[in-house]
Amino acid sequence: MKKNMKIGIAALLAVLAFGYSRFRDKPASTDSAQTTRGQYRIASNADSFRFGTLDFSACELKREHSAATTKAWCSPFQVAENRADPNSRKLDLKFALIASTQAADDDFIVYLAGGPGQSAIDTWPQMADPLGPARKHRHVLLLDQRGTGASNPLTCKRDDGQDEDSLPFDLERTAASTQSCIDEVSKIADPRFYTTTDAVEDLEALRQALGAPKLDLVGVSYGTRLAQQYLKRHPEGVRSIVLDSVAPNELALGGEFARNLDDALKAQFANCAKQAACAKAFPDPYASLVTLRKTLTDTPRKISHADPVSFEQKTETLNGDSMVGLVRMFAYAPETAALLPHTIEQSLAGNDVPLLGQIGILEQGVEALVGSGLQLSVICSEDADRLTSGEADADTLLGKRMVEVLKAQCEIWPRGQRPTDFNEPVKGDTPILVLEGELDPVTPPRYGEQVMQHLDNAKLIVAKGQGHNIIGRGCMPKLVSQFMDTLAPKTLDVGCADALGPIPYFIDFNGAAP
Repeated sequence: MKKNMKIGIAALLAVLAFGYSRFRDKPASTDSAQTTRGQYRIASNADSFRFGTLDFSACELKREHSAATTKAWCSPFQVAENRADPNSRKLDLKFALIASTQAADDDFIVYLAGGPGQSAIDTWPQMADPLGPARKHRHVLLLDQRGTGASNPLTCKRDDGQDEDSLPFDLERTAASTQSCIDEVSKIADPRFYTTTDAVEDLEALRQALGAPKLDLVGVSYGTRLAQQYLKRHPEGVRSIVLDSVAPNELALGGEFARNLDDALKAQFANCAKQAACAKAFPDPYASLVTLRKTLTDTPRKISHADPVSFEQKTETLNGDSMVGLVRMFAYAPETAALLPHTIEQSLAGNDVPLLGQIGILEQGVEALVGSGLQLSVICSEDADRLTSGEADADTLLGKRMVEVLKAQCEIWPRGQRPTDFNEPVKGDTPILVLEGELDPVTPPRYGEQVMQHLDNAKLIVAKGQGHNIIGRGCMPKLVSQFMDTLAPKTLDVGCADALGPIPYFIDFNGAAP
């Protein structure tokens, strides 16, 4: 079956259609559970309880690609789409509470998902283990940001059957697809009110409804922007923050993607050069990658392969842009980065199956971002007017294409309001732990260093050989738990993180050299 490439630049070249399944709550009860200590204790035999003004009942959270579910507690929660207009549309926001495995303290962990456009509830299975030690004594709140998951998702549909990757790049077609997206989402939403600032106020409304507990914010990627903005608006609600793969407030999302990808790939390939067998097999992986991009730009290929998740036989169009988008996803994690030199050489030799065969794995968690109007509402309101692409970008793998597409889309996308101090750095003495991967192709360590310049009670951990989103790597879960317990980031013993490093590169299909 034919299917559009759903990653990397392809996500910006066209608006694609993805469905969603709405989670149904069980009816809430007004009966309150008895507590033994603290305001937020849940009785072991409770089938319903009340925190603040919210009535909870048992529910099950579905897991993608699995029949397993996650036990949780759910409650109805509604906000106004436009807080300045009491008569505006009402939004039913989906949120769930994951109860602590032991006796709970009175602070809540709040996981803020990436994207922008990912659902906190849908991506929770990937965060459950990394936060396992920290949540033994804390409940976890999962709030699907408005416009994502089951919180009035801004999903753009496309039904013309065209394979965008087989067509030449065209900004006019991009603008037409964007207008179609606007027409679609405007049936259920006003895109101007789906910004980070709106999400901040939704989270604060939820905190107040719960009785105003203190929050331990855990932001990943774009979620770090949401965490920083929440701290600026509601510092009284924050107990601690973990910023994993941080995006500084000063950053215009998308503006440095080209530079960051090239820097990360060159650093990754430099590790190959340090391994004798890898250096011999692949003398210059970056040059090979440039050659492959030109080859596929001049002559796109249609390739059939078996999806590694569904085992369906699929046909994909591989061109220069979609190939770079795939390579970008490979670079996110050391396991897939270790495959890159060999995979590139295989494609140069005409065998694209190793490259395309990873699509089903790499796109898990990314597919929700393709066709996400929330992504455009955020970037167009908060970043587009500051996006620039220098001449140096023209010589990178991504080039200027991503910035060109974003600016074209944002010329017509409805824009919300951005506070005047939105791009000012977060300051103060709130306990903050900053996590960065040494080889992150999206949010490099220099972003963590930039954020640290203005913080008085923070610590930066740069994990060697790691990529994007490192909270689950090595001893990081233990360090995060210790940080939340002590609120003393500067005293953390982070020596265990030194054991991390890059994975040896695959020399052939048998793996790394012995």
